[in-house]
Amino acid sequence: METASKMEMTTNVSLSPAKKIDWVEMLFHGLFFLSAMVGVVSVITIGWFVFYEGLPAFKEAGVLNIIFGKEWLPPALYGIASMIVASLASTMGAVLIGVPVAIMTAVFLAEIAPKWLANIVRPAVELLAGIPSVVYGFFGLIVIVPAIETLFNIPAGNTLLAGVIVLAIMILPTVITISETSIRALTPTYKEGALALGASHIYSIFNVLIPAAKSGIYTGVALGVARAIGETMAIIMVMGNAPAMPGSLLEPARSLTANIAMEMSYATGIHSSALYATGIVLLAFIVCLNAGLLYLNRKRGHA
Repeated sequence: METASKMEMTTNVSLSPAKKIDWVEMLFHGLFFLSAMVGVVSVITIGWFVFYEGLPAFKEAGVLNIIFGKEWLPPALYGIASMIVASLASTMGAVLIGVPVAIMTAVFLAEIAPKWLANIVRPAVELLAGIPSVVYGFFGLIVIVPAIETLFNIPAGNTLLAGVIVLAIMILPTVITISETSIRALTPTYKEGALALGASHIYSIFNVLIPAAKSGIYTGVALGVARAIGETMAIIMVMGNAPAMPGSLLEPARSLTANIAMEMSYATGIHSSALYATGIVLLAFIVCLNAGLLYLNRKRGHA
């Protein structure tokens, strides 16, 4: 009888902590779920607000007239085609210039640079990420704009090309950091297997390591593109802000974000709604970018 009583007490003692652990786990599961929902609710709220404010402009001026219209003259004309072209051209130019440099730098830091040199270059890259965009704008205004004036013999260097160069510099730290992390995260067997088969170091980098780290590199490029297409202050300072269709890289232009920042303070009525409609177009670009990234990663996963 006494033995049975001791066994019952032992069972009760052992079950109590188990119940407490389950309760704590449930609490943290709920906390994690709520934390995840904060991001989802934030995106839904922002999207709903932008669409709610921008739809009156689409109804008033028409979707096609806003997206494909080439003239921006509030309160009569609200065409943003020239700004869409400027945003896409500046972003793609920045990608074409900045991404190859960033990937080469990431490979250098991860595979080639000696440790002492990597410890110097890596903090410099991280510091580049922390520089405010207005400082990039000052740099572009004082260095890049005069250089374009002198090099191409034009009266004003505030051009689309100046915006491309500034954006190319600004996306470097994002792409470099994520690409280097992706390359370093690869298991050593990739490189060891390539070298064991007789491949050179450089051959193994370009044909084994970079393809294996492709998913992370895509993510870095996507984040770099998102930063470039969403940049405002530096673009306002160097691109000239002319709401006209740019005929070349040596002409001034205005991006979508610059248009919103420059006119939102005094816009009212349909003018204000048209600026929110511009935000809808920007949001659509970001959604398409993320969808493309997910597609590439999924395609790579099934390959």
